[in-house]
Amino acid sequence: MLNITARERILRLHITKLPEGLYMATSDDVQGLVAQGRTVAETVEIARDVARKLLEAQSNLKLPEIEESFDLSIVIGG
Repeated sequence: MLNITARERILRLHITKLPEGLYMATSDDVQGLVAQGRTVAETVEIARDVARKLLEAQSNLKLPEIEESFDLSIVIGG
């Protein structure tokens, strides 16, 4: 039986709006992470999935665990 404890980690993303109107996410925290989407939310979700896969492949990669409190920036429509 496989027993996996899900731990949440903090991953910093850099989001760039591309000339085609799409968004691209990269991260200095996870080498090789590149994600692209039509909206910021879609791009973040894709980046989350890509990061999970890269973290599984790079077992030596350590991201900070979530503390009792932390700051989080969110995007809202106007």
